[in-house]
Amino acid sequence: MKTKFLKEHPELILNPKATLREAIKAVTGRDGGIALICDEERRLLGILVDADMRHALLRGATPDSLVSEVMNAKPVVVDGSISDAELTALFDRQRRSFIPVVDGERRLVGLARIVDYLKTPRPVENWVVIMAGGQGTRLRPFTNDCPKPMMKIGDKPLLELVLKQLIDYGLNRFVLSVNYLADQIRDHFGDGSRFGVTIEYVSEPSALGTAGALSLITRKFDQPFIVMNGDLLTMINFRSLLDFHEKEGNLGTMCVREYDFQVPYGVVQLDDNKLAALIEKPVHRFFVNAGIYVLEPGTLSRLQSGKRRDMPDLFEELRREAPRKVGCFPIQEYWLDIGKIEDYQKALQEYDANFLAK
Repeated sequence: MKTKFLKEHPELILNPKATLREAIKAVTGRDGGIALICDEERRLLGILVDADMRHALLRGATPDSLVSEVMNAKPVVVDGSISDAELTALFDRQRRSFIPVVDGERRLVGLARIVDYLKTPRPVENWVVIMAGGQGTRLRPFTNDCPKPMMKIGDKPLLELVLKQLIDYGLNRFVLSVNYLADQIRDHFGDGSRFGVTIEYVSEPSALGTAGALSLITRKFDQPFIVMNGDLLTMINFRSLLDFHEKEGNLGTMCVREYDFQVPYGVVQLDDNKLAALIEKPVHRFFVNAGIYVLEPGTLSRLQSGKRRDMPDLFEELRREAPRKVGCFPIQEYWLDIGKIEDYQKALQEYDANFLAK
């Protein structure tokens, strides 16, 4: 029985009064995505895998919701007496990422991981399309002679940091959509060989929008592919995103973030001309587009070559035609859109703490 992983990551064990925010923090950046909820005697009460957390947020849970309210209280478990051969056979049949290991009193004694028992990891054949052609006008003068994706954070260009996050999750096939000062990007990244990946390029003759550039890709995709803006710093689990898209059976999946807006006044509710309620400075919560998507290869046929198209328009078309096939993947992990000078300054201040310390 291989129990080293759980001993090295005791933060994955939470009490039932822990919040969803704490569970997300515990699994973010880990080689996994599972929180184990136990009582004071270490008896396993339930688990929260990455998909459970995303679904809970979509159903209306908040980061302050208790894990006991949203956990899976009947997870598959195995007894601590199980042999390695039996575990290997179980993982081969079920292909679960994790299986908690318990004793006769249901006390947690370990966490079996598929990567420790199957010698052939699941290949990652998905491509990633990164939009890196914008002029970054709101970041001038920094972008007068430098494309936004090549702006430095620490000693590396922003786009190199984006690639590193994707590579850390096993993704190694990239298409970069370039336009403004494209030679600087091509000269730095080349064909990707010095980063151990494959990089291809499409050149936008003019700004074609967040979806229009996809119409220029000649590479044939046979797997769902990720599309993301090249000015995002995020710790999103890209493998979990792809798994979510596949399990939901979506044509398209849009990553979303919760956005809070507080009205700075007391809001008056009326019933005819009578005061019905007075709500002081209410907070409204919305999900907003986070600029990261997963699409099925067939969706590319909806695009006309060289014609401008924005991603929200493409998703709206998909939603109208197949409303149950367009999903949202809520993210609570670190996320920063570097669109303005203030965002860039924030990235410079926060990068080390959020990425180098993970």
